[in-house]
Amino acid sequence: MERSAIRDPLSFSLPRTLEVLERTPAVLHALLNGLSDDWTLHNEGPGTWTPYAVVGHLIHGERAHWMARVRKCLSGEDRAFAPFDRQAHDEESAGKSLPQLLGEFEALRKRNLAALMAFELTGAQLEGIGLHPALGEVRLREVLAAWAAHDLAHLHQISRVMARQYREAVGPWRVNLRVMG
Repeated sequence: MERSAIRDPLSFSLPRTLEVLERTPAVLHALLNGLSDDWTLHNEGPGTWTPYAVVGHLIHGERAHWMARVRKCLSGEDRAFAPFDRQAHDEESAGKSLPQLLGEFEALRKRNLAALMAFELTGAQLEGIGLHPALGEVRLREVLAAWAAHDLAHLHQISRVMARQYREAVGPWRVNLRVMG
């Protein structure tokens, strides 16, 4: 890639955001589908999530929050976001297999991105304001950037949780593997 074609990584870009949002389901599928429960049902201790739970959490966000927040920012009327229930996925995922959750996440994300693209967002619309219950006023571009960053944070979390299962097994290499903590 030519140097002049590289964008400022600190500024918001809808196409860059979509690059991440479009790929997350495939990344999760490639990383998690077909793994044993030993990998997907372990966490880092009390109050932490398993990779399985993270996928459930991502599904809840797709179903109940990200697009609802987009619509609030675009509405200009009732701009207040509903609070995010960080444990709603426990009940919603109960009894489902990880492959089912991965498929559900993929379908929801595909639907949400199609709805997002249908807005044909303009620069002015990206400045639309919503009201987050804890953060106050947020702009649509910030919501979209947070959506992509949220995906990346949870991909990192899943990788960390899985890597730390081998914290002792790696022996002396632990000092060279920062992920081991």
